[in-house]
Amino acid sequence: MMANDPTVSLLICDDHKVLTDALSMVVGLDPALSLVAAPVHTPEEGVALAHEQLPDVVLMDIMFKGSEMTGIEATRRIKMGSPSTKVVIMTAHDDDRLMVEAVEAGASGFLSKDLPADEILSATKAAAEGEVLIDPVTLTRLLAQVAREREEQRDAMALLGDLTDRELQILQLLAQGKRNDDIATELYISPQTVQTHVRNILGKLRVHSKLEAVAFAVKHGVIQVT
Repeated sequence: MMANDPTVSLLICDDHKVLTDALSMVVGLDPALSLVAAPVHTPEEGVALAHEQLPDVVLMDIMFKGSEMTGIEATRRIKMGSPSTKVVIMTAHDDDRLMVEAVEAGASGFLSKDLPADEILSATKAAAEGEVLIDPVTLTRLLAQVAREREEQRDAMALLGDLTDRELQILQLLAQGKRNDDIATELYISPQTVQTHVRNILGKLRVHSKLEAVAFAVKHGVIQVT
């Protein structure tokens, strides 16, 4: 929205055509809003058009059928190419994890798809003016969750950082479904030595089974399940 242009430029990116058609029709009746292009139905199209047209606001779905890219990843890419564009997530989901990820990706807020079209467009104008479309209670809860998860990640990395290279190697082999005897053969060590390493891994990670140890390491990105 340019200083001498009161019109809010808008891009709609959602795979629900009934919704996008309804929003487009309402936008056409509002002189304060203008579409930079016809609504698009994939996140890839949304990212490309946002970088090309630099709209004031993008209304972005959160999940797209048949696409590996989510609306959250699309939001991150849009903000990288057009930092001034406000991305508002439209969702039918009430999932704190998704909301946290969207905020971290740069979303300006959330709107329920159950809202009437005119309310969605009123919120679009507010987003263009820099308002954050998250109520204070939800924002407080999300920030607290982010803080908890970051503390949990720090604690986990501290525990994983105590593992030796050999222990990490064994943990990766466990993630591949290999038994102690298989690991011993592959690493040219005795089964008893493998068992000692496994026992040390469980103790360092404060878990009670090999499965827990693998799940813990995978969750925090130290190893991958292959």
